[in-house]
Amino acid sequence: MADADGGKRYIFLDPDGTGSGQGWMFVIVAAPTGVIYQNQAGGFRCAQYQQEGYLVPVFGRDLDDDLKGIFVRELKGQGSRRMDWPADLLDRLRIAVAFYISVSTDGDDAFPTPLALDESRLSEVDEAWVPVVTPDGPGILVWENCD
Repeated sequence: MADADGGKRYIFLDPDGTGSGQGWMFVIVAAPTGVIYQNQAGGFRCAQYQQEGYLVPVFGRDLDDDLKGIFVRELKGQGSRRMDWPADLLDRLRIAVAFYISVSTDGDDAFPTPLALDESRLSEVDEAWVPVVTPDGPGILVWENCD
């Protein structure tokens, strides 16, 4: 399969659901790595999205509580692709994705820097798939889909 697809490698995040309830969260920083990460997202639609790049873990307890509040409780697990975001919900999303991550392009210093919602890509936002701006450029914040 890799040869037929230009040598790309695919990694499915939690493909069998064994990570369910573990509280995992990652940022996929977009980069030409040859590694493509896929995540089930979109609430009950169970969409499969993918992004080439490298994976940065996000650590902490109950990381996705605010995001679940938005996507599961408020939006009822129906996903949000191409949604017209009401101002109050958009403000909550901005706050919910502002996790601090540590990355370093020079392999030396890695200062914790907050993620920011990539508002130029709001049409791509969905449950368990939120475009963000990282210290190294565009990325996607992913976590366990609610289905």
